[in-house]
Amino acid sequence: MPRATASVEAPLRVPPHSVEAERGVLGSILLDAARVMDLCLEAGLEEESFYLHAHRVVFGAFRAMAGANAPIDLLTAVQQLRAAGRLEEIGGSTFIEQLIDATPTAAHAEYYIDLVRQKHLLRRTIACARRIEQECYEEGQGADQILGIAEQRFLDITEHQKAGGLSWKDAITATFVRIERIMEGGVSGIASGFLNLDRMLRGLRNGEMLVLAARPSMGKTSLAMNICECLALGRDMNGRPLKGGFEAYGGKCPVGVFSLEMSQEALAMRMLCARAGVAGFQLEGGRLNSQHVNRLFTKAASELNQALMVIDDTGGLDVMELRARARRMKKQHGVGLIMIDYLQLLNCREYARQGRQLETSAISSQIKSMAKELNVPVLVLSQLSRAPEQRVGDKTGKPRLSDLRDSGAIEQDADVVLLLRRPSKYPGDKDAEDRTLAIVDVAKHRNGPTGEVRLNFDESLTRFSDRADDAGGDGDMVVPEDSADAAALEP
Repeated sequence: MPRATASVEAPLRVPPHSVEAERGVLGSILLDAARVMDLCLEAGLEEESFYLHAHRVVFGAFRAMAGANAPIDLLTAVQQLRAAGRLEEIGGSTFIEQLIDATPTAAHAEYYIDLVRQKHLLRRTIACARRIEQECYEEGQGADQILGIAEQRFLDITEHQKAGGLSWKDAITATFVRIERIMEGGVSGIASGFLNLDRMLRGLRNGEMLVLAARPSMGKTSLAMNICECLALGRDMNGRPLKGGFEAYGGKCPVGVFSLEMSQEALAMRMLCARAGVAGFQLEGGRLNSQHVNRLFTKAASELNQALMVIDDTGGLDVMELRARARRMKKQHGVGLIMIDYLQLLNCREYARQGRQLETSAISSQIKSMAKELNVPVLVLSQLSRAPEQRVGDKTGKPRLSDLRDSGAIEQDADVVLLLRRPSKYPGDKDAEDRTLAIVDVAKHRNGPTGEVRLNFDESLTRFSDRADDAGGDGDMVVPEDSADAAALEP
């Protein structure tokens, strides 16, 4: 009978900490509370940053006193702890006196604070790793999901360490740079490549979630990929240099695409055909002059080879895994725009058994958080319900915000909602005879006007372009009342 192997457990180790540094921080506060408490709060120290329980109790009392603008010294600290009934818990007033005796000067408070912060960071990292290790042994979660969760948790630790906010001087400088960009190019973010659309949106802004929604076969993937192509090449749909591109990339903007519906090969074929001006169905039918078409495709391939685009065509992604992959795209390729095609094909295992509506709400919230975390615009495609086609008395098929499929949370989380429709698909529409007309309804715009933008759409090439009759005006723009005065200042 084989002998059972005895498990060998690693000896217990004391978590990283420095008692001397903790005493130094607390003693420095007692010697120079006005300066040192500000340093502690700026560094993000909290009760849990201290390893010893007594030190946590004392620092908690100091924070409460600082919040009440009460002076902090030996006498007031003892009085505060006695009033809270915690003085004997730490060993009486003698413990406070020892803190002062152990700290000859407060001049090195910054060093003590950083050391305490570093040790706390190590303990948090260890605790996070142990939780992940425990989840690895539990059933019910896949390896990919656990990996995504682990990456998010470790990122949360680093985010917690970042200093919050800009100084007022830096905020004013950054805002002024943005104003200069608007005055020069008319956009405050990254230009979409469509003049008519940029006139309404003023560009794609960092940290915003933009939703492009439509019924099937309206061209939402084509419009999104046209925008991605413009940014990745640094040229608008008319071939002119794009406003708001990245100087480090020669005016181009790296783009990350998550295509849950179409394969990478299908997207590449569509982009090549559109760029070459050759209809995909004609190419597959073999009814074209091969030599001439070859020249067109060679030129198109040469141009698209210069595009800064990363495509992930993995299907059925969990939203946490998508966030992890987007994080890596940002780190490795410096992407300035993320496009997701499309939202309803994503999953969220945490809410999968609680109904599709709650699951979609969770997915939408995660995408919005991702936009803020990575500080890039995120363009999300979404399906619409059948309501536009079933609405009584309306034969135009005009969609509304309430038609967003599966959840109203999409409407709430989005900063911009674009509803795409093509009147030629609805015989009852007054513009049904115009086969090239595509209308983008800016139904929600958190930081600007709403209204309709008219574009041309070549269905055979799956390619949008600016429409001449909209090039000189603002279309059906609706300016909010609080923006009326600002609009009046425009020349």
